[in-house]
Amino acid sequence: MKEWQELGNELNSYLKPETFPVAVKYLQAKSEIPDGTKTPLKTLRVKMAHCQAQAIARKYGWTIAMTKDDLGCAISGYTYGWEPANIDGAVKFLLKMNYASDSEAASTILESFRSLKQGQCEAVVYSPLERTQIEPDVILMYLSPAQIMRCLHGSTYHTGKPITCSFSGRAASCTEGVIAAFLDQLPKVVVPGNGDRVWATSPDHEMVYALPASHLKELVEGLARTHERGVRYPIPAFLRYQPEVGLTLPLTDIFK
Repeated sequence: MKEWQELGNELNSYLKPETFPVAVKYLQAKSEIPDGTKTPLKTLRVKMAHCQAQAIARKYGWTIAMTKDDLGCAISGYTYGWEPANIDGAVKFLLKMNYASDSEAASTILESFRSLKQGQCEAVVYSPLERTQIEPDVILMYLSPAQIMRCLHGSTYHTGKPITCSFSGRAASCTEGVIAAFLDQLPKVVVPGNGDRVWATSPDHEMVYALPASHLKELVEGLARTHERGVRYPIPAFLRYQPEVGLTLPLTDIFK
């Protein structure tokens, strides 16, 4: 795990995130969960959503695993392939919450959710990257817009190609972030959804950057190379100018 942990330390050096970057691992069998890993039901005696488990990993620094038994979110149960979709029930929920104007719009929302196939994984493990206990499939980071900008610089350094994403504000960090990055093997920028804010306590200033683990070295190299030329975080503001008061009066003239 040393290589991943070192890359996590480099990310912290270049981005200075408020919370830990998270290593995410999909496991085909629950038996593969590392010894000592916490789970919501056994450790905390509650069921929860994936975004909450992500928050625990990034804010507490815990390694925590989610299985179907731990799940308290019907939408992510479907998107992770752990529950068959109850289409009628999901449509009624979206209409009741006024997320959709009619049944057709609600069905379109459901069809847009990125999801894993049933049986593709039995567990998901979240671990802080700089002390990760697992070999990640995806790296998940909650960042400010300026830090996201630096990630875009790093991710596009080698190819020059822009990052393309979709935004819905619903089930975002799990479907548009972790799952989409895994399925497409491309970085994703995400606007956290309502669940991320209500249950996982994501504040107003945070956005999400999710990337396949295979892209992490390229990201870090791009960050390092741009950093060398002064494109870095915190953003170095231009301060070499003479201050003025009002429209034209130099500050040095005020007390003359």
